[in-house]
Amino acid sequence: MARERFVLLDRDGVINQDSDDYIRCAAQWMPIPGSIDAIAALTRAGFRIAIVSNQSGLARGLFDLGALNAMHRKLRDLASLWGGRLEMIVFCPHESGEHCACRKPRPGLLRSVSDRTGLDLHGLPFIGDSISDVRAAREAEMAPMLVKTGKGLRTLRLWEADLKGVPVFDNLTAAADELINHWCHS
Repeated sequence: MARERFVLLDRDGVINQDSDDYIRCAAQWMPIPGSIDAIAALTRAGFRIAIVSNQSGLARGLFDLGALNAMHRKLRDLASLWGGRLEMIVFCPHESGEHCACRKPRPGLLRSVSDRTGLDLHGLPFIGDSISDVRAAREAEMAPMLVKTGKGLRTLRLWEADLKGVPVFDNLTAAADELINHWCHS
């Protein structure tokens, strides 16, 4: 039986430029060069795509749900313009101190994608730029992939020992190319 082509992506630092001061509005939400085209390439190759993102700026009062929805609308519109499609966008609105089940590195967001789609996440790829993405993927028995954009280089420097066996790519374009080549030619 053929394996479902499904990939989960972190948002900030993987698809769009990240900021330690938080991305607070659609005007600040800027895609990383090539990331929207990578989403379109994955879509053309038959992948279903979900975005999973921690958004503690909501709990901190740095932006509201309307601003977050505007950022996600911009992402969806750009992806659609380039021929991409996003199955869903799920996010955790909590701060780390709230100890919720959904905030990465906990696997709650990833499992919510499974609950909504009926997919078995085991072995499916999750592309992120931080150790919390890798840990959430491992906890959900997914296949973590790390990109060097966003927090990726810092993650490599600080967590090298914890990243054994995790494939590392320059950016989402390179990770998408690997997935397309692997899934389409295996």
